[in-house]
Amino acid sequence: MKELKIVVLAKQVPDTRNVGKDAMKADGTVNRAALPAIFNPEDLNALEQALRLKDAFAGSTVHVLTMGPGRAAEIIREAMYRGADGGYLLSDRAFAGSDTLATSYALSRALLNVKYDLIVCGRQAIDGDTAQVGPQVAEKLGLPQVTYAEEIQEIKNGTMRIRRRLERGVEVVECPIPAVVTINGSAAPCRPRNARLVMKYKYAKAAQEAQDASEDYFSLVNERPYLKLTEWSVNDIRCEARELGLSGSPTKVKAIENVVFQAKESRVIPAVDAEMDALMRELITNHTIG
Repeated sequence: MKELKIVVLAKQVPDTRNVGKDAMKADGTVNRAALPAIFNPEDLNALEQALRLKDAFAGSTVHVLTMGPGRAAEIIREAMYRGADGGYLLSDRAFAGSDTLATSYALSRALLNVKYDLIVCGRQAIDGDTAQVGPQVAEKLGLPQVTYAEEIQEIKNGTMRIRRRLERGVEVVECPIPAVVTINGSAAPCRPRNARLVMKYKYAKAAQEAQDASEDYFSLVNERPYLKLTEWSVNDIRCEARELGLSGSPTKVKAIENVVFQAKESRVIPAVDAEMDALMRELITNHTIG
């Protein structure tokens, strides 16, 4: 098998473990400035699968494509610290407020600028839990797709063998490439940062971040061009403006809230059959189970 060109779709998401009263704007979009930003967890699982393929096929490359404000370039750096070769930041005010339909449209248009053999991404993002973007990108690009993947086991003669983790079991499927694969959180966790790569890429910046940089930074970039991360605006992709952002987003969020489950009371059940049987009957009677 020849070397692979792999693109990982990744997202910087608000940490939904800390949702407060200011987490939502009046227009129904998430107030990302009010929440700490993190690398979407299942996208890290996808990155690991991509890096394993890079390790297996000499000469392969892994690049990250992410859409968001200028600070989302941190996602690309985080991926490079772990072994990715670079990335692309898709950033423009025209993308603000995008739901999954508008997001997948923008990503699919940006992917027309990139050569790839395989596109991988997390099954879903924790700020939406829809699991729609990956399949929608595949549909818009006319590519085959495999969802709920737990491991890309082999790529041979232009065909992938993939293990899928489903609700009621596991299955192994084959799929031709190029294709889109969405990765479950049950897949292998992403490798940690590599200290050598952190030192190499810590000054990598996208255009928006470089606006306030010093002359020393630009001198450094001239010596090390790999520190300049690619950034695209709406003008750099072939798209219809009406399909982007809020105008291209039929989905509207009505409300969000932080739900915390608390134990109101507890009972200790003796480990005897009669007590366990009585507990099961009680739970079935009050419709807790069954």
